[in-house]
Amino acid sequence: MDEAGSSASGGGFRPGVDSLDEPPNSRIFLVISKYTPESVLRERFSPFGEIQDIWVVRDKHTKESKGIAFVKFARSSQACRAMEEMHGQCLGPNDSKPIKVFIAQSRSSGSHRDVEDEELTRIFVMIPKSYTEEDLREKFKVYGDIEYCSIIKNKVTGESKGLGYVRYLKPSQAAQAIENCDRKQPSEFTSFDKNDNRGQEAISKRLSVVSRVPFTEEQLFSIFDIVPGLEYCEVQRDPYSNYGHGVVQYFNVASAIYAKYKLHGFQYPPGNRIGVSFIDDGSNATDLLRKMATQMVAAQLASMVWNNPSQQQFLFGGSSGTQLPQIQTDVVLPSCKKKAPPETPVKERLFIVFNPHPLPLDVLEDIFCRFGNLIEVYLVSGKNVGYAKYADRISANDAIATLHGKILNGVRLKVMLADSPREESNKRQRTY
Repeated sequence: MDEAGSSASGGGFRPGVDSLDEPPNSRIFLVISKYTPESVLRERFSPFGEIQDIWVVRDKHTKESKGIAFVKFARSSQACRAMEEMHGQCLGPNDSKPIKVFIAQSRSSGSHRDVEDEELTRIFVMIPKSYTEEDLREKFKVYGDIEYCSIIKNKVTGESKGLGYVRYLKPSQAAQAIENCDRKQPSEFTSFDKNDNRGQEAISKRLSVVSRVPFTEEQLFSIFDIVPGLEYCEVQRDPYSNYGHGVVQYFNVASAIYAKYKLHGFQYPPGNRIGVSFIDDGSNATDLLRKMATQMVAAQLASMVWNNPSQQQFLFGGSSGTQLPQIQTDVVLPSCKKKAPPETPVKERLFIVFNPHPLPLDVLEDIFCRFGNLIEVYLVSGKNVGYAKYADRISANDAIATLHGKILNGVRLKVMLADSPREESNKRQRTY
């Protein structure tokens, strides 16, 4: 997104109005003509649902419209449907310029990333362990057209974890599923089925984060803002140890669940795995401190194991040879393939952007070589970007189609075409 992205995340709200981000994604950002009055916006957007507020952004000095406006709806599905049907439309016979309509970025987010399509169309659900993907599709197809369903399973046993994803074709369909399940059928969206006998841990919107290495609030925010819906984070100091401990809170339970299962065990900084768990809102201070101490020990032991191949062999079996990089993602990756010889001519070069930080080189090589014909992957020193060189254009295009916009090991990737091979060959080779 161009100017819309920065404006949407930079204070698009009317001062004095409360709960602008409740429910999440219920506010739309408009790029319109400077001469469009508020009355026309209300007339054109009211058919989509209850409008709680309209704000046309004006110059502080001249009071003239800047061609930017916000419309706050009562429900997320209303805002999403307005975006789907009004983006690219003209508002009136005297206004021939098509308008732009986007979901506005949450005010609580300190980043400037776009509200991307996958964030709006994919929902994270808690389901009975007995559910199959067919059961999941059957249950949720009532809300709209489903692109795919997937169930998160234990990598060792293959058993369902009682968690899954449903991705719809339209954001409004996903919003309706969340609204209906969260309100009418909580056992199938925000909690486990009553007949499920799994040992449950307390589920809440608040997460406890522990680390052997201290971290700042800025670092904590950059990690957990990967998951949409972050409300606030806070670093808590322990005077008796050097451990890092923080509390993270999301606007909704679903985001907290997604963050817990996505980021628990995530390495930050590389070599140090963080522990993430739910905070029981009803627990007292003593219970919380006891839980903190347990988490710290667990985090330290986990880090020792994952960074010591001999201990991995002792605990999990297998040979003591080179350990494959650990990749945590819900993306379906092909199997590993051999790299192309270093002297192979470059047919396509990809530009990679990392948020919030680059992935280790061994992980990158493991990921990008799976599409075949990879010559080299490297990082630009001091930047959150890198490049991948391929000897075949089809392999490069497959990498873009599979990885662009996806999250691997807690890092969101943007993968796109870089300079053409001819431009590449004419440039002086740089060493990083």
